[in-house]
Amino acid sequence: MKVVAFARKDQGTGASRRLRNAGQTPGIIYGGNEPAVNIALDHNALFHALKKEVFHSSILDMDVDGKVEKVLLRDFQMHAYKALVLHADFQRVDPNKKIHVKVPLHFVNADVSPAVKLASAVISHVAVELDVECLPADLPEFIEVDLSKLEAGQSIHASGLALPKGVAVVAHGDDATIAYAVKPAGAASAEAEAK
Repeated sequence: MKVVAFARKDQGTGASRRLRNAGQTPGIIYGGNEPAVNIALDHNALFHALKKEVFHSSILDMDVDGKVEKVLLRDFQMHAYKALVLHADFQRVDPNKKIHVKVPLHFVNADVSPAVKLASAVISHVAVELDVECLPADLPEFIEVDLSKLEAGQSIHASGLALPKGVAVVAHGDDATIAYAVKPAGAASAEAEAK
């Protein structure tokens, strides 16, 4: 995905306010062996790009005054109640160094899982994204979580996911639960009454 930005010289609160009034968003590119670069981005283009999942979890081609760099969106700040992006942070990416990124999870086949079809269970998504580590070239847009074999009372953990080649889960403690299937409380009491 390509993003166009312009280098900016003015810094500070007043300069940022003038940029926002002109329909632009201040930002910064940092990391790598080069100094940080202050940039300005078109607000509307950035606002609409932030609504796309792929913008948050893929390597972006940042064109700053004709020079293209590979970057990753690391952070952005929104106004408290207006539809206004206040600032965006991008990190340079070295193709030979592993990166640590949160990748979205896509849940599939919930409707054909035994938990739903046979036991009328509800599948709860505990996590919606997963911390992974990989080389930039191996970064997946998303990770698919197949729920087709999930039975009532069972759960899916991070260690049980089919990860793309070169991608490893960054564990924070125990094996994280991704989703679980549980029978609703009302269904369990209705079953007991029927017996």
